[in-house]
Amino acid sequence: MNTPVTTLDQWNSDQDAVAAGWDETRRVLESAELFWISTVRADGRPHVTPVVAVWSDDAIHFHTVVVEGDAVQVTNEDTLKRLAEAWATKWDGRWRLSTRDGGFRNLNMNDFPSLVFTVTPAKVFAHAKGDPFGGSTAGNCTSTASA
Repeated sequence: MNTPVTTLDQWNSDQDAVAAGWDETRRVLESAELFWISTVRADGRPHVTPVVAVWSDDAIHFHTVVVEGDAVQVTNEDTLKRLAEAWATKWDGRWRLSTRDGGFRNLNMNDFPSLVFTVTPAKVFAHAKGDPFGGSTAGNCTSTASA
């Protein structure tokens, strides 16, 4: 992945704010326990939902039974195993997942199956906390990772 260029959204920012750097943004993505996934339904209506996800291979990966919107399904067994290991580090190890039939099985929920999806960001929007507040965008993200 090329290092994204961060810029400050002056319209939503304090005059003394500075753009968050990509290293700081990536650290937040790596440590986040919950992500909000936004998609668009076929009829154009937005859909937003919180999901447990992991940052791995320069992309956000999540799994669920139903997904609205464009995402790429992950079925490669080696990638699924690596992602299951990444999920095991989240929330004190409560996400115990095995892989089978091109997806996850949740060992804590009677081997419940779920599909796995990946979204490689084209743009990341972030807001700094504290004073001065500021909105920044990391753009021009390109990735050589595949799932």
